[in-house]
Amino acid sequence: MGILSWILMGLIIGVVVKVFLPGTGPGGIVSTIILGIVGALVGGFIGQAAGLGTITGFNLGSFLLAFVGAVIVLFLYRLIRKNRP
Repeated sequence: MGILSWILMGLIIGVVVKVFLPGTGPGGIVSTIILGIVGALVGGFIGQAAGLGTITGFNLGSFLLAFVGAVIVLFLYRLIRKNRP
């Protein structure tokens, strides 16, 4: 996938995750894209390590891996932010 595809997938995944998990989290469009891109990377890494495949393009498997990765990233973000003084 090219960089524009990663950004577009990141935007879509970031928005979908924020809809499913509203609440405290990073705000604007840039942070939503970053959340989605990092989530896609985490999901791809987990999928590859588990033998499920990797993020290969705009298909259901890639979308689900990126979604799971973004949920994990958002959960960790909230956990770290909660424990800050």
